[in-house]
Amino acid sequence: MPFACERCGALYPTHGTPFRCPACGGLYDQIAAPSFDLHQVEVRQPGLWRYRAALDLPDGAPRVWLGEGQTPLVWLNEDGLEVGLKLENLNPTGSYKDRGSAVLLSQLLGRGVREAVEDSSGNAGASFAAYAACAGVKARVYVPASASGPKLRQIQAYGAEVRAIAGPRSAAAAAVLQEAEAGVPYASHAYLPFGLAGIATIAYELWEAGFRSGSIVAPVGHGGLLLGVLRGFVALQQAGLVQQLPHFVAVQAAACAPLVKAAQTGAPIVESAEGQTVAEGVRVRSPMRGAAILRQAPAGQHDYLAVAEEDILPACQALARRGFYVEPTSALVWAALEQLRGKIPLPVVLILTGSGLKYAG
Repeated sequence: MPFACERCGALYPTHGTPFRCPACGGLYDQIAAPSFDLHQVEVRQPGLWRYRAALDLPDGAPRVWLGEGQTPLVWLNEDGLEVGLKLENLNPTGSYKDRGSAVLLSQLLGRGVREAVEDSSGNAGASFAAYAACAGVKARVYVPASASGPKLRQIQAYGAEVRAIAGPRSAAAAAVLQEAEAGVPYASHAYLPFGLAGIATIAYELWEAGFRSGSIVAPVGHGGLLLGVLRGFVALQQAGLVQQLPHFVAVQAAACAPLVKAAQTGAPIVESAEGQTVAEGVRVRSPMRGAAILRQAPAGQHDYLAVAEEDILPACQALARRGFYVEPTSALVWAALEQLRGKIPLPVVLILTGSGLKYAG
C-alpha cells in the first residue's frame, strides 16, 4: 500500500482505517506521486475509472461509481487571454470532491467499513453522503451550523445523518474527532490520503484534452485539489508525456488565507485566522495538505494569491454572465485572473470546483 506517515515513516496498515498514525499522530500521505501508464488506460471504462491502474487501489477493491470524471474543458478568449474552464461543478454531486469520494469509498468497502463519519462545510459532506449511499455505508456528517442550506439538504437527501455544530468550521472538525477517537471509521477527505489519486485524474483528463503546458489555477482549502492535480502532472512528467510541469496558482479568500501567509513569511506551520467569507469551501485555518504543497510545488512555478472579500461575488456574477453558474469558492479563480494577467504562462486553466446550485446567498 503506497501510503505512509509523514512524520515517522510507518506504512499505512493493510487492515483498518486509522485517520492518523497510531504511533506518532502524524498525517498519512502517498509515498510518491501516482504512477501513470498510458498503456494501462482502460478506455472502455466510465469516467475516472479509465485510470483505475493509477488510483492506488488494492486488487479486488470494488468500484463505487456515480458518473464522476470526464468533465468538460471549455475555452474562452478574455480580452486576448486564452482561458480554459475545467467544469468540476458538473460532477454527480456538483463538485470535484466526487473524484476523491469515489476512490475513498472503494477503499473503505475493500477494508470492510460499513459505517463512517465525516466533517465538512458542505461539498465534501454531500459527496461523502452520496457515495456512502451508493456503497451501502451508514454515514454521519458533522457540519458547521452556518453551512449553506442547499448543501445540508443535499446531505440529508442521501440519507446521511447530519449533526450541525455551532461555531466556526473548526468546531465541526473538533466534534467529529470525538467519534473518531472512539473508534468509528473517520472517512476524512482531509486526513486520509486515498482520495488524492482520484483528484489526480483531473491532470490526466487535461492532458487527454490537449493541455501540455501553461498554468493551473485552483482554490485551496485543505489543499487536496491542488496537491492532487500537481501530483497528477508529476506522474505525467515521469511517464514522459509532458516536458515540464505547469505553473500552479493557489487561490484563497483574504479572510482565511493560511497558505498565502505561509508563502509570504516562509513559516513552516500553515495556520491563520478563520475569518468570515462567502467562499466557505476554503475557510480552513490549518490546511492538512498545505505543508505538502509548499514543499512540492515546483521551484519558480507557483504563486499564492488572496482575493478580497468584495471581489468574490462579482466574480460569481461575471462567470454566470458567461453561462457558468458556480458557488463563491469556485469564483475565487476568476477573481484572481486579473492579478495574474501577464504574469503566468499561457494558456491558463481555471478549475471550477462547485455548482452555484449549492449556494444560498
